[in-house]
Amino acid sequence: MDEAGSPLPPLALTCGEPAGIGAEIALKAWAEREGSGAVFLMIDHPARLARVAEKLGLNVPIATIAATAEVDRALFDEALPVLPLAAPVAGEPGRIDERDAAAVVESITRAVRLTQAGETAAVVTNPIRKQSLKAMGLPHPGHTEYLADLAGGGARSVMMLASPRLKVVPVTVHVPLAAVPRLLTTDAIVTVAEATDRALRHDFGIPAPRLAVLGLNPHAGESGLLGTEEAEIVVPAIERLRAAGIDAFGPLPPDAAFHAGARARYDAAICMYHDQALLPLKTLDFDEGVNVTLNLPFVRTSPDHGTAIDIAGTGRANPQSLIAALDLAARMAETRRASAAA
Repeated sequence: MDEAGSPLPPLALTCGEPAGIGAEIALKAWAEREGSGAVFLMIDHPARLARVAEKLGLNVPIATIAATAEVDRALFDEALPVLPLAAPVAGEPGRIDERDAAAVVESITRAVRLTQAGETAAVVTNPIRKQSLKAMGLPHPGHTEYLADLAGGGARSVMMLASPRLKVVPVTVHVPLAAVPRLLTTDAIVTVAEATDRALRHDFGIPAPRLAVLGLNPHAGESGLLGTEEAEIVVPAIERLRAAGIDAFGPLPPDAAFHAGARARYDAAICMYHDQALLPLKTLDFDEGVNVTLNLPFVRTSPDHGTAIDIAGTGRANPQSLIAALDLAARMAETRRASAAA
């Protein structure tokens, strides 16, 4: 199944937080499938998904499977394939049950192991509550760090947010804004930019990527008048990247980096902190933004939104970000396979 030219295995979609919208958007993603779209299986409880579908009035047949090899285009066109969880699920959309942490973690772990074994082509994760990882005694602040741990090898995972109009990669992620200047280093910028360059080449098929590196301060420091981090940290990183053959330029003033003319000059923007990256992407493409984890030995994507427990079970959840995540995961897996075979 992994030979060039053969169909990709199905994607592995996790259950996410049972109290959230994961089940609803997965059901809707299948209902809105197209004949040439990504084939995926879900790791969840078939009966739970059937109940959610019935409650929301969605006509989604569920096919319980025992192995990934059962899933092909013909089966997927008839029903949503579901690989049953071993851990029980007590909660339901809109109602949190802390006992569901085991099912959440099992779904993620199994998706990764199946993909590492080549039985599935990529991991697509539904949103989770970070408390689930904590409840299972895991030290990770979120999906990205846990996936890096499961991958092994000690590589630093890197978060990209991708949409049709923009790709952004923050150097510092889930940390307080006050801590960013202390955590921002030349080495960190270089590591993130190198991972971005590799991914653009091997996962997105861009042969000569161009990276815009943003400044930290207003006006990119205004020649030191508004901050010295650009001269002391960012410029040395750009110099190292260019010496390594990576087409990086900057530092760009953050407030002028995301208009249409600026975006035409680069393939991805290396941003200094979380909101510097996510604010423009969510403004431009909220419904089609995809969270991509770089620097892993497997492809992983996720919708660029949270669990939305407040609307779970109401039928109001929009599946477009999940559909975009599934489609992008399939394209990335195919591109990575072709790159490896070249």
